[in-house]
Amino acid sequence: MTRTGFISLLAALILPVCALAQGLALPPTSVKTAEHQAEYGDYDMPIGPWLEGRIDSITAQGAVTRQAWRVGSFGQTSLHLITALKTQLIEDGYRLLYECQTEACGGFDFRFATQVMPEPAMHVDLGDFQYLSAQKPGDGEAHYVSLLVSRSPGAGYVQIIRVDPTGDDPSVATVTSTKADTNVTAAVAGSPVGDQLDLSGHAVLSDLVFETGSSNLGSGSFVSLAQIADYLAAHPDRAVALVGHTDAEGALAANIALSKRRATSVMQRLIDAHGTAAGQLAAEGVGYLAPIASNLTDTGRQKNRRVEVVLTTTR
Repeated sequence: MTRTGFISLLAALILPVCALAQGLALPPTSVKTAEHQAEYGDYDMPIGPWLEGRIDSITAQGAVTRQAWRVGSFGQTSLHLITALKTQLIEDGYRLLYECQTEACGGFDFRFATQVMPEPAMHVDLGDFQYLSAQKPGDGEAHYVSLLVSRSPGAGYVQIIRVDPTGDDPSVATVTSTKADTNVTAAVAGSPVGDQLDLSGHAVLSDLVFETGSSNLGSGSFVSLAQIADYLAAHPDRAVALVGHTDAEGALAANIALSKRRATSVMQRLIDAHGTAAGQLAAEGVGYLAPIASNLTDTGRQKNRRVEVVLTTTR
């Protein structure tokens, strides 16, 4: 059997999909968690890793469609899933421009420097994700698509961004269920932090309060931190990253610095007050690069000013 034949067979075995023609088919357990369409826009699509403070990219223009999917009961690796999807793209006439996984992409920096639909619709495990970008020749203008694939302990996640100059390329139209995963999203968001880490790989620490005009965490006791401490004590082989976020007011560099100081303050409280092992913790800041609400309203900006905890263990 040829290598191409083997990959096609692998795709058929791990992705039992609906038998509809001309579609980028996902497993039948997939649920679309988010979609955004623009009749005309542009997308800076990565075609290289994060290197020396930047990502090599090309600007694709046309009808832009962004989708996020949750693959339930997912027992395969992220590599298996993206391999099957890549095979379909190649068979539909796409040419790979770039592909990478986790550290080869640039790890944390790549994840937060490229466009990712917000949690909980799209989850990215910082220790396990796959990315590829591809191009398909068209009548005068090319079609573009990028895939970002990751997973949590119980589910896979796929982000598909495609740019079609005419808006009518059917070859990357997904063909599985379009029912929004609202029940799962609501259940996860209202669960204890440890359950959220197991189910979706991340949690917003919404009860934290910082001193006015400061990056110092307030003096109160916070339920979310106790839950993180209990979770890590019960799972000494696991680790998390505290990730600070800001609204879009001010310069990016200053916001990244502020968000990291706040995440560091949370990490230090876990160590000092809860006895959490420092080796299970990391602190990062991404400023305003990953909003979960609009920065055009006071309510949205308040939601964007937050600290999240992200599970970084892949086993």
